[in-house]
Order: sequence, then C-alpha cells, then structure tokens
Amino acid sequence: MVKTGLQLAFLIIICYLTYALSQLSEAERRAIESIFGLPKKQCECVPYYLCNDNNTINIHGEGIIDLRENNNECEDYMKRCCLLPNIKRERNPEIPPVVSSTGCGNRHPNGTAFQTIGDINGEAKFGEFPWMVAILKEKTMDSKVFTVYQCGGSLIHPRVVVTAAHCVNNKDISYMVRAGEWDTKTTDEILKHQDRNVKSVMIHPEFYRGALHNDIALLILEDSIELAQHIDTICLPLQGTVTPDGRKCWATGWGKDSFNKGTYQIILKKLKLPFVERNSCQNSLRTTRLGRYFVLHSSFVCAGGELGIDTCKGDGGSPLVCQIEGSPNRYQQVGIVAWGIGCGEQGIPGVYVNVALFRNWIDNELAKENLETSHYIH
Repeated sequence: MVKTGLQLAFLIIICYLTYALSQLSEAERRAIESIFGLPKKQCECVPYYLCNDNNTINIHGEGIIDLRENNNECEDYMKRCCLLPNIKRERNPEIPPVVSSTGCGNRHPNGTAFQTIGDINGEAKFGEFPWMVAILKEKTMDSKVFTVYQCGGSLIHPRVVVTAAHCVNNKDISYMVRAGEWDTKTTDEILKHQDRNVKSVMIHPEFYRGALHNDIALLILEDSIELAQHIDTICLPLQGTVTPDGRKCWATGWGKDSFNKGTYQIILKKLKLPFVERNSCQNSLRTTRLGRYFVLHSSFVCAGGELGIDTCKGDGGSPLVCQIEGSPNRYQQVGIVAWGIGCGEQGIPGVYVNVALFRNWIDNELAKENLETSHYIH
C-alpha cells in the first residue's frame, strides 16, 4: 500500500522518538513519561542478577554495577528496576561455577563474579582481596543481641585467621569470622559470604597491651571456610624477611576515613601505601608527641606517611600485603594494622605488626592444632 508524504513523515517522527527514548536512562525515560503522560512500564526492584537485560538469560551472574550512580529508581544500587516480563522468578539464581583455589595471595584486580564501575573513592572490587575477613562480636542492646564489627583479619588457612591481638583480647566475648564480605549493608551479591564461629583465640605469649608489642593473634575456627573465587588465603613471608623501602603495598579495611569525624566504610576500601624503612619511620614518629627518645619495637614495621592516605580507627587487625617479587598480582602479608598517630598525617607513617617476625610462631601454633601450613606457602 502506498503511503502519502504526510504519513511517511509521521512514521519517521515516531521511529525517531522511539529510538531517542530507548537511549535514555530509566530515570530520564520515566521523567519524560510523567511530563507527557506516557504509559509507564511496570517494573520491580530485584537483585541485579535476577534481571535479564535485553531479554537475555543471565546464567553466570555477570554484570556491571555503578557504585556512584543510581538511576534505576531503586534505593539499593545492587538492585535494578526490572521490567516485569524480564524477571527471573527462580528463588535460587544460578551461581557462577566455583573456581578452585589457585594458591595463596592471588589478588583479582578486576574483581570476581561481577564488575563495578564508579569506584572513585578507593573502593575495592568485589573479591579483589579474597583473604580479607571481618571479625564480628555479639553485642546486647535493650535485651536484643546484635552482631557488630570488631576488627579486620586475613585468612591463612580454611580454619585460621590472623589478626591483631588487641582486637580479640577479651576472653568474655564470643567472636565470629565473616569471609567473602564486601558491602556490609547488602546480601545481594551473587557469591555469598560465609560465617564461622571462633573456637579458640591464640594470642602471642609476649603480647604487651600497654605498647602493643607482639600484637598478633590467631583465630581457630570451629569449621572450615570453603575456598572459592572470592574467598582464599594470603601467603606469608619467611621468618625474618625484610620488605624493601618504598615498595608499594595494599592495605584494606572497613575502618574510618579520618581520625576525628570520620565514618566507617560500608564497602571494603583499599589503600596503596609505600613501605617505610624502620629507622626512617622511627625518626618520623619522634617528631610527634611520642618524643625524640621513642624507640620503635622490633615487632613493628611501617607504611604510609602520605597526606590523607592511611588506615584508621576500625582497621585494626587488617592486612598489609605486598607483591611477591616476580609474581604479578600475587601477594604476601607483611603487616597487620596496629596503631598510629592520628590518621593520614603528612610524613607520619602508620605502624603495623611485623608478620615476618612471627612466621615460626604461626607455623608452630598450627602444628599444635594438626593444621597444614601449605595454605600460606607460595
């Protein structure tokens, strides 16, 4: 059938408007719909992995999540406003196949399971540091029991976590370890975290709480954590290993972003810090309220000293890891967050437990529990 010029022009305009609307974000499209009274599409906020974009089947849970923008009308950025016909109604979405452990210390710079964009404030990728764990404790308020964050730690064996002794020195508290955590305010990640109760706490016999000397402890878990692509162990250095001055290392944690009025982090943060030679660190610390006679104990190492870039309150027990020589994206733990003078002060490094000083002690403690050391050997 032959169409008149007016009809063709009308069809061209309709096609253009349809195309233009398809290029808009969900929020922009809905704004235009509300202005011009266009019919609204029915959608429902569901976890991102339940929504099939472009009507394709999502069988691996892969996707891109923007940590800064939220233009899909859902309060939780881990969810999407999905058109109703596209929602996968399975209550248990297909989980990506579990990847066997490839050995300790393997960092995933691009994350695992799904990608994130917009992480401009130092957020770690999901699964980027698979050895990172959160240490939790029970707290009672108004006769209700809550699980609250206590400290960070690192997985060195499916049943063993290493952390700072000052974090777990209260014998009256029951602790729990959470592996695979990333965003503390959502449970919608397709690869779930794992919780394990702590069976026993092994604090170094020479731990001195007054000055935090030998500030290291091992947590033995009641049950093993299942290693997966987002949960794995960190390598440990040999006894007496010395990390070169200036080596760039990574610290991670959910601690505060500043000393006085900072806030605890919801998403795991990462910081790239230079390792600082101990004499240089000691001299820097002597310029603070510690005074010119301060002596840095042999159980400590230092990192940082750059303005505004530092671990802080709540990061205690969290790992400081450095790349293993000749092994890209493979790391060993050289430090445990211990203490500092403020947070992020220019020229004042943070102080960490010298993990290499305690390698033999760690080996011996695991032997007492009949646990293998192979999980942290590279």
